[in-house]
Amino acid sequence: VYPVVVHAVWSRQGFLSAYNSSPLWGSGVVDFAGGCVVHITGGMTALIATMILGPRTGRFYDLRGKVLDDPKEMPGHSLALQCLGTFILWFGWYGFNSGSIISLTNEDNYYIVSHTAINTTLSAAAGCVMTLFLSTTVAERFTGEITFNLPYAMNGCLSGLVAITAGCSVVESWASIITGLVAGALYLGFSKLLVRRRIDDAVDAIPVHMINGMWGCISVGLFAEPGLMKAVYNTDAHVGWFYSWGRGSADGILLACQLVGILFVIGWVVGTMAPFFWMLHYFGYLRADSLEEVVGLDIGYTGGHPKRHDDLDQQMHDKMDEYIKEYEHRQREKALRKANEGRRNVRNSPLPASSIHSHSLHGSSYHGRRIISSQMIESLDTISDGNQRTNGTAVITSEEPDNSGSNQERAV
Repeated sequence: VYPVVVHAVWSRQGFLSAYNSSPLWGSGVVDFAGGCVVHITGGMTALIATMILGPRTGRFYDLRGKVLDDPKEMPGHSLALQCLGTFILWFGWYGFNSGSIISLTNEDNYYIVSHTAINTTLSAAAGCVMTLFLSTTVAERFTGEITFNLPYAMNGCLSGLVAITAGCSVVESWASIITGLVAGALYLGFSKLLVRRRIDDAVDAIPVHMINGMWGCISVGLFAEPGLMKAVYNTDAHVGWFYSWGRGSADGILLACQLVGILFVIGWVVGTMAPFFWMLHYFGYLRADSLEEVVGLDIGYTGGHPKRHDDLDQQMHDKMDEYIKEYEHRQREKALRKANEGRRNVRNSPLPASSIHSHSLHGSSYHGRRIISSQMIESLDTISDGNQRTNGTAVITSEEPDNSGSNQERAV
């Protein structure tokens, strides 16, 4: 996927490349550090994978497949590590953007490197401030309380970094601030939109990378300054649309090339990654076992041990122990089946599989394997005990009797 996009935009033989001897419409796509090549490619892939994979268990639907009135929040486990990761990324972005100049020996390249670093800083800071301001304002309007959402601020910072990536060397400093401010607003708006559309983007990769990668490419078509275009690409025939108006020509060729680049990347990624993820989904290799989602992926994928959460009460710890025992029992069943019967299609197996992310349960949301029928679910009611509230468990009765002749019941 990625090499084709790189060749088209950055290679001297690429049909979209500004380095081509005969670039598209005499301009080509201006993407200095990868706003289109890297971030739109990754963000579009994330959107396709997220839509096919589906939301995490309990995020938007209960176990019956009924839409929850309020989506369940699933925050990260460590805000301190999130902050550390954000600053590591921000620091690395200086190498990512400024390092794209490749060489400092050419004339005036030292100026381009320093200018790129300044724009990177300004856009990141502007994105952070805008997102924090908007999220605080929205929270105050709807709740009456002023709250500062730090994860939003961190993702706003990353949004500003993504947005300035394409044009960090060819826009002026004031334009980088505008780019970051718009990026922060776009991130917050599209993050909220994904939740409303019940698309479960766990780390907000889609609004951060895809949406702001697009905005970054468009901003080049608006703000690319003639002198900087001449210094970096050795031509100022086609510059930002606003500067073209200053020339009295309203030349929009660079902006049109940027839009063509965006459409090409989207089309290529959809054409290659949608079939890939659909095939993984069809054969059951895309999503983890639903019981593994409860006990944790460490126990199933790395042979580790489930983490004991101190914030859970004793009742929930006992439930978790039951889930782990059930998971271990199911693994033994699967191993025994493979030993006795060989590899068989899961859909033909008499034993119930573990994922209940089915089309019949979740309506038109395409995010699961058709494995479990509604008749197999006997109880999904929520259990309340005083002030302690435990989400309902599905008691699933298998069709095979155990050694005592009674049906086996499995809690999911």
